[in-house]
Amino acid sequence: MWEPDPSWRRLPGAGGPSTEGIWRAESEGRRWVVKRLSVPRERTRALTDPTYAGYWRREVEIALDPAVVDGPGLVPSEFGSVEEDEDGVTVWSLEQVGEPPTGLLVARALGRFAGASHASPPWASARLLADRLEMAGERGGWRTLARTTLADVADILWHRRGHWLTRCSEGPEGRLHGDPVPANFLTSRGEDIVAVDWQCFGIGPVGADIGYYALSVREDFGALLDTFLAGVGPGADRDAITTAARVTAVYTVLTRADWALAQAARGEGALAGKFRHPAVAPYLRGLQRQFPQIEHLLG
Repeated sequence: MWEPDPSWRRLPGAGGPSTEGIWRAESEGRRWVVKRLSVPRERTRALTDPTYAGYWRREVEIALDPAVVDGPGLVPSEFGSVEEDEDGVTVWSLEQVGEPPTGLLVARALGRFAGASHASPPWASARLLADRLEMAGERGGWRTLARTTLADVADILWHRRGHWLTRCSEGPEGRLHGDPVPANFLTSRGEDIVAVDWQCFGIGPVGADIGYYALSVREDFGALLDTFLAGVGPGADRDAITTAARVTAVYTVLTRADWALAQAARGEGALAGKFRHPAVAPYLRGLQRQFPQIEHLLG
């Protein structure tokens, strides 16, 4: 049975159904981040389908073939050994130290990454937003939002999700990081940004990444979008990319808000009294920031 080296230091933030843990280690005078991925105990489609958002081996495949995500715009950390056994895989990557990039620098890098010519490996996710909404559907949809003043808005958008997913699929496709949050963009390397946590890497609508990223940073949606489009370069289909960004931002923020409210609703008391709870309020503030994008989709 696999066990971490006692000298390794466990790091916080290990997420995902197949991530057993993340550690910092030293070897031959260099500092490494060691990630352990376990073979899924339940062979569900969500974990075993190479095109599904949660495919458990995707980071392993990238470590074995990093050229797929090696710029322009985003680049991976330098990978070390990839050690496989019957229980899972241990992936080593060089620790990155440096000044975190600004939101606009990341936005431009995401645009360059999405707009460049690319390969489409068989293990890249193919339906990121659709898969995430499918999981929400398995939980019953946005049932908790139906108990709020946003009930009518949520109902309209939930029932129109197929329409908006189709609209996104009609636009240009490019590479997506898949989980573009500030913690996954460590530092600059020349004109590029070093990115980690490639678990959700995929091929999808250009603009999806900047819509997702807009939920985690302070910069205005419009400024982020303009910077992203500049990164994509001349010939960028502004209307299609804007649609993909809006759809991703709106459907993601509503799904997050519903999830947070559903967790709070398990406790005693009226749901409205929990809107200011520290586990709920950030999601609702994030939702409020996206009201202009929601209005566009409703219009």
